Amino acid sequence: MSLFNVAKFGGTSVANFEAMSRCADIIENNPNTRLVVSSACSGVTNFLVELANGISDQAQRDQILKRLDEIHQAILNQLEDANETSVAVSHILETVSHLAEAASIQSNKKLTDHLVACGELMSTHIFAQVLRERGVKATRVDIRDVLRTDSQFGKAEPNLDQIKSLAQQHLIPMCQDFVVVTQGFIGCDEDGNTTTLGRGGSDYSAALIAEAVEAEGLEIWTDVPGIYTTDPRIAPKATPISEISFSEASEMANFGAKILHPSTLVPALRHDIPVFVGSSKEPEKGGTWIRHQVESSPLFRALALRCNQTMVTLRSVEMFHAYGFLAKVFEVLAKHKVSVDLITTSEVSVSLTLDQTDTSGGAPQLPEQARLELEKLCTVEIEHNLCLVALIGNNMSESKGYAKQVFSTLEDFNLRMICYGASPHNLCFLLHESVSKLAIQKLHQDLFEY
Repeated sequence: MSLFNVAKFGGTSVANFEAMSRCADIIENNPNTRLVVSSACSGVTNFLVELANGISDQAQRDQILKRLDEIHQAILNQLEDANETSVAVSHILETVSHLAEAASIQSNKKLTDHLVACGELMSTHIFAQVLRERGVKATRVDIRDVLRTDSQFGKAEPNLDQIKSLAQQHLIPMCQDFVVVTQGFIGCDEDGNTTTLGRGGSDYSAALIAEAVEAEGLEIWTDVPGIYTTDPRIAPKATPISEISFSEASEMANFGAKILHPSTLVPALRHDIPVFVGSSKEPEKGGTWIRHQVESSPLFRALALRCNQTMVTLRSVEMFHAYGFLAKVFEVLAKHKVSVDLITTSEVSVSLTLDQTDTSGGAPQLPEQARLELEKLCTVEIEHNLCLVALIGNNMSESKGYAKQVFSTLEDFNLRMICYGASPHNLCFLLHESVSKLAIQKLHQDLFEY
């Protein structure tokens, strides 16, 4: 095991010069932090996704390119010696301009990955220079030389063996002499093409790197001091959780707690690497430790909310006492690479939600060809504008009476889909986005505020 930490800083943590300086304080205050993974500056990825989706109006493209330049130039202007860094950032912005023009003619996932990766490439040039000007012996590494993936653009799968081998060759020796600054979110396939790990994949890549170098710990620095019982912006009385198990945290991440990417904990879990989540704005407030074993395991731990949900309901009387219907459905979905999240069934219908796994943003869509093939088997109904509420806890299947408490609180809400039983750690349901936050508020008040 490497006797150093991997620290990942999110977009708000590297949003501007002041934010980067706070991150530099955190790095300097912990000599064990030798490997730093950075997101793009706050807001940059959204602009890049917009360009990647294709904008035919050149004036509109130029406006976004100007905004991207302003974001980075504002930080460069506060550096003592920005010449070399400015040149590197300018070259990347030129690449963004060329790719945006190509996307305006015809967008595709391969081009999108190349384009949206530019945010991390720029922020790490600047962040490394911020550290150097503070006297930190820092160097920048292009993670595409290490983080090998397949060629599923938009949601690439990592090649763990190659990543480990390349990290052992390149990253570990370099960390003996430098604080290494590198990118989250992006990787490279066997042909040298830039790939991304999906939206929010910076956390995941940090965990993959921590696993590859067998780090002593992984720190994820964001804009809130740890994991809360729910989003404090929705329920102001939400409280921080000092310690949480991998199982609970994984459920929270999977069901929408934006503080963690759903895949983040998998590599840490495989190698029992403790994960710390804290605020780069207020590091003195501490944060949340995620570990295998924790001292307390309450019945109710937290509430998570995930919006932009798409529910597909399939109905056919041929399902009744029939064999193979679901197999045919999932064969169609697999053929079109549609990932299913939740599923409930009755005698003549099945409802399922679609996973959002790539970098396109917005609600996941059922491909038109998949819908046409499914309509040969059954009727297909698609609903949007839904949110998923998940109640995370422990030993819920063994506790009597808690369901009454939950559903009595929700008696005035129209619940569209309820999933329970597959995990002892969660109960979740869909409802319309217009009432989702109110449902979180009422549940938090009844289950946590006492």
